[in-house]
Amino acid sequence: MVAELLEKQNIDYLFRAIANFIKLPRTKMWLDYDAEADVLYLHFEEKPASTHSEMFDEGIILDYRGSRLVGLTILEASRRRTWNGDG
Repeated sequence: MVAELLEKQNIDYLFRAIANFIKLPRTKMWLDYDAEADVLYLHFEEKPASTHSEMFDEGIILDYRGSRLVGLTILEASRRRTWNGDG
């Protein structure tokens, strides 16, 4: 597992992700990826317990507890390269 993570291509992917994550307003994040379902979960709390969700854009779901955004669910995550902001 460690050897796979240290492959140059994976390190390049990681650095590209880091360059974008540090631009976000939240500094603590938890990621979970379900490869079988191709769904990425990005949480802004260690144990997010959402009270409701809303579809932000096609395949992007915002998860809230009250009025506080606690996470994102991104469907078909591996097929996404950029977001055009039209949603």
